[in-house]
Amino acid sequence: MSIRVVLVEDQALVRGALGALLRMDKDIDVVGEAGDGRSGLELVERLTPDVLLTDIEMPTMTGLELAQLIKERRLATRVIIVTTFGRAGYLRRALECHVAGYLLKDAPSEKLVDSIRRVVAGGRAIDPELAMAGWEGDDPLTDRERQVLRLAGDGKSSADIAGLVHLSEGTVRNYLSEAIAKLGAANRIDAARLARHKGWL
Repeated sequence: MSIRVVLVEDQALVRGALGALLRMDKDIDVVGEAGDGRSGLELVERLTPDVLLTDIEMPTMTGLELAQLIKERRLATRVIIVTTFGRAGYLRRALECHVAGYLLKDAPSEKLVDSIRRVVAGGRAIDPELAMAGWEGDDPLTDRERQVLRLAGDGKSSADIAGLVHLSEGTVRNYLSEAIAKLGAANRIDAARLARHKGWL
């Protein structure tokens, strides 16, 4: 079954190149393209693709505003930002919008395809070093997130953690999900490793 992708990029040449690249992969189907954020939102709502690939700075609506609306409207489409901007402020806002991926346009082409597959499988595709830079060295974790992440890193299950910290299993999963998103990690073990590396656990 093909992965259905909508591509939103205001530069026609770049949009065409990305579309051509993705169409070379037999598992990816580019079902729609748009040159601005508002048109991109209309496509996502109408076509319900698996993945939205979007730039940040575009006419009518930025990629970050687009990601925020997709989050607020609880649309199932996973968002990957593909941009020239590795700025901390952009990346931080993207993570707050729960984007599934954040890639720079100078990344190898195979990384884009791999990232699409990863986010469709439920993972994230954000370069860990870039994610850390987005927080400019500040510890983004709350005390509760740090507590459950430390236990997860020790191999404890969500049920085990819930019993140890006297929270429901669903609440523990929510804390872990937030920590994973903030760190741009692939999963809870990866998040714990990254946080330990930065001295946050």
